[in-house]
Order: sequence, then structure tokens, then C-alpha cells
Amino acid sequence: MTEFQKRLWTGLIIMALLSPLGIILPELFNSGDAWGEWGTDTLKELLGYVPEGLKKLTDAWKAPITDYNFGSEESSLAVQVISYVASGVIGIIITAAIIFAASRFIMRKGK
Repeated sequence: MTEFQKRLWTGLIIMALLSPLGIILPELFNSGDAWGEWGTDTLKELLGYVPEGLKKLTDAWKAPITDYNFGSEESSLAVQVISYVASGVIGIIITAAIIFAASRFIMRKGK
């Protein structure tokens, strides 16, 4: 493994470990959802309406791990933190696997 690859993996792991800050900080400061991560119900509350285009696209994508949480919305903060880190690691592994497979495929086509 090259020095660049080691640094890349280290950075990715650090980011996965820091990802729970998105739920810890709002909890500490009682600030609600992160800016821009609102559902249609919160948008209706903030704006008074939900844009038509957003209404149409609301059900277009269902996340494999809803809210990055393996438990329910009432799960303890510890469960949510572990879920966030696990979701980050799973995402890194899936992305790395896709890039690895694509690079192998491209290399074979080049020969």
C-alpha cells in the first residue's frame, strides 16, 4: 500500500468516526435537525408549504439504512452513534468495492 493510500484510508476512517457529531452536537445544543436535512413535514412547518417538485420526488428513493440508524428514532444516543459509525464504514466499504471492481473491469478492457 502506498503512502497516499494509507493517508486516504486514515482520513476516511477518521471521517467515519467523526460522523456522529451530526447527532451529538444538535443534542447538546438542543438545536433540532441539521440545516437542510429536513423532511417534508419540517419543510411544511418552516415554509408553510411543501414545493410540488419535492412532493413528487419524496418517495423516489428509500435509503437502505433510514436515518443511518439501525434502531428506531427513540433509540438511545449510544445506539445512534454506533449506527452512524457503522453506516459510514459500510458506505466506505461499498464505495471502495465499486471503485475496485470498476478499475479491474477498465484494466481488463485496456489489455
